[in-house]
Amino acid sequence: MLCFFFLLVFYSSSATCSELLSRHRRNWIIDSFTIEEGHPGPFPYELGKINLERDYQIHFELFGEGINEEPIGVLSIHKESGTVFVHRAVDYEEKNMFQLKFQAIKTDFSIDTKIGVEISILDINDNPPRFPVDLFEISVDEKTPQGSPLLTVVAYDRDQRGTPNSTFHYKIKSVAPNPPDTKFTIAESGSISFKGCLDHEVAEMFTVVVEAKDHGDVVSLSSSTTVVIYVQDGNNHLPTISGQTGSGKVKEGETGTSPLRLHVSDKDTPNSRAWRAKYTIQGDEGEHFNIKTDPDTNDGILTVIKPLDFEGGAQVELTISVENETPYSSCKVREKTPRGLWKVDSSEGDDDPPSHSVKVVIEVEDINDPPLFSETVKEAVLKENAPIGTWVEKVTAVDHDSSQARSFVYKVGNDPAGWVTVDPHTGDITTSETPDRESPHVVNGVYTILVHAVDEGKPPLTGTATLNIHVIDQNDNVPHLTVDYVDVCVSDGPITTNITAFDLDDSPFGGPFTFELLGDVNRKWKMDPSYGYIAGLVKEPDVLTGLHTIYLKISDMQGMFGSYKLSVTVCDCSVTSNCRNRAATTTGASGAIGGVVFASLFLLLVLLLMAIVITCKKQFTTIETSNSSGETLLVSNIEAPGTDCQVPNSVLALSTDKMHYRSSQRESLHDRKRHSSNSKTEGNDGNYVREQNSIRKHFTDYRPENVSHQFNDDWIQTNGNSLIANGNYRNHQIDDKRTMKWNSSSAMDRTLRALLHKKLSHRETEKDLPEYPPHLYADERDSDNFSELDRISIHDEDSIENALKDLGPKFKKLASICKPPHT
Repeated sequence: MLCFFFLLVFYSSSATCSELLSRHRRNWIIDSFTIEEGHPGPFPYELGKINLERDYQIHFELFGEGINEEPIGVLSIHKESGTVFVHRAVDYEEKNMFQLKFQAIKTDFSIDTKIGVEISILDINDNPPRFPVDLFEISVDEKTPQGSPLLTVVAYDRDQRGTPNSTFHYKIKSVAPNPPDTKFTIAESGSISFKGCLDHEVAEMFTVVVEAKDHGDVVSLSSSTTVVIYVQDGNNHLPTISGQTGSGKVKEGETGTSPLRLHVSDKDTPNSRAWRAKYTIQGDEGEHFNIKTDPDTNDGILTVIKPLDFEGGAQVELTISVENETPYSSCKVREKTPRGLWKVDSSEGDDDPPSHSVKVVIEVEDINDPPLFSETVKEAVLKENAPIGTWVEKVTAVDHDSSQARSFVYKVGNDPAGWVTVDPHTGDITTSETPDRESPHVVNGVYTILVHAVDEGKPPLTGTATLNIHVIDQNDNVPHLTVDYVDVCVSDGPITTNITAFDLDDSPFGGPFTFELLGDVNRKWKMDPSYGYIAGLVKEPDVLTGLHTIYLKISDMQGMFGSYKLSVTVCDCSVTSNCRNRAATTTGASGAIGGVVFASLFLLLVLLLMAIVITCKKQFTTIETSNSSGETLLVSNIEAPGTDCQVPNSVLALSTDKMHYRSSQRESLHDRKRHSSNSKTEGNDGNYVREQNSIRKHFTDYRPENVSHQFNDDWIQTNGNSLIANGNYRNHQIDDKRTMKWNSSSAMDRTLRALLHKKLSHRETEKDLPEYPPHLYADERDSDNFSELDRISIHDEDSIENALKDLGPKFKKLASICKPPHT
């Protein structure tokens, strides 16, 4: 029981004027209060009264839980009398004490007294013990021994702890079913166990009702829960083999077949671990069989996993036993004692009875077996290039079939290169082709073939053996160059390029090799080093750029050699790294230049032929054409030569006197050219000096000899001092104002000069020629990859003159038609 705490309050009052302060001591006692839980009322009812001895008027106030704090509205106080009232029932389980604050206030609203107050709640037995759930479920194995704890249930009472209202005990109210050999018990802690034996066949499930009851003084409250215990079937019944089905026969060499199926019976619960069978095979020394359990029927299925051999035995005797996945166990009550556990008899583990077993016989049926080789892999040695018919090796096979003697023959199964043949009756292997160790079918010096032995069974069966033929190498291959061309860079000193050789033969018939240069290579090429698999070709500084051919002799370690031609391209590696591409480009450019020269010579030949033919005419009439300025062969009115054509005494009637060219004569000729009916524009003649100097520069050394020339009708001789070309007068001024004599041997030189001068004059005066857009012949490559063109070699200056001296026998015969007798 709770009560108010007694407090001492010191009351101080002050005197007026000059009176000294005096201290007064007040003692007061408040009766203790308690509230009973669940009071039935009526409300409000008086709980008690607070008395304070004062000679002046005070008012009472009460604050805290139950008034202005939760639970609100339970208590109140009368301000003048100090009486405390209760307005409704309270619950101990929600609030077991109210903490309040009490104040006594004077009329001037000053506080006289201030104290803390606690009001206790009295508990009553209004809550029974409660379980967390209304139903518990567990599974227990049938072989669980007695006394083992199965489950622990726990209850809780909300009443005041440590009082009879919250103290309770457990009790088993009922068990269903209730067999005589099984009794359930519960301890004070709530742990449930049993006495005796559990038997799944007697009871698969037990329903146990457990009660928890408190010890209240006035009234005792209780509650209950249900515990369901499922009994799992244990292996208390042994399986028994009840029969078998199947042929019991197996063909030799077969696997995966099932010759036998065993059936069992078991009283335990189907599909439980106590019912499911597990089989064991004894007497299978070769491990040819395996037995599995059918999950649906619990039958044992015998399967062949390793082929049987009829020659090893026609029958196989096996012993097959069966047991359950769960070990066998049993329990039987022998005596029920009043205290403690009962006395029971149980067997488990080593005390298990023997499992049931049966003997079965499996018959092995004979079938045709393939011949077997005494050695499935055999080694042989054979020299390379051995003659046809050389004996290699002999293979031997046997047929172990005992039912009948079967014959067989030998055959070559796989012979990649077709080197060998085998005697079908003896197994002797001989060569049918010349063996070559360098054949692609020889791997690491070994040539592999397969040999078969085929019997006459139905179907015929085949045995296989492998023959590895080690081919002995011979020196039947000469060394070879890896590549027959190399690139060499231009340098001021010697530079070395590697040359690699190989030999198909193996050691000691292969490398290292000896390299030797053939021919005249003095001060040009040498070998350093000249022995090994890689030799060094040294280029001397005297070797010029271009394509060179070098002859090499390469010898192996046995002196067997081969001679080869090596193409070496010498180029400037700073321009291009691949000399062969550069050489191809240069060759193309040289071919183009040669074509231009040939076309020019051909055009010159045509001009000379036309000059010879046209000279046979007696009269020449020049016809002016408007488009002749751009022509090399000028358009003319040519009369075909008559039958009276004669060769004149001189091709050109030119004065042998010295010709002096003065400026006045040049002006006179210019005036005559302007008034001529066949005259050209003044612009052509205005460039005369520049064109003449240009022509003289390129043709001053040109002197064809012993050839007679005639001009066409575009050229007219005047006064023996000058020539008229298409009606235009041209003077030929000699450098440094020197004089010269004209003769027949220099006529062609002057003719060509005048002709080219006319051509250049017309080109310079053609102002209205159509404009042609530039043609793109090739894209300029990136400057980083720019390769400089080879310099074009210019022949001697007299090469053109020498070429024109001998134009061939056909031209000379044609020119001789109009050639006068030599004087």
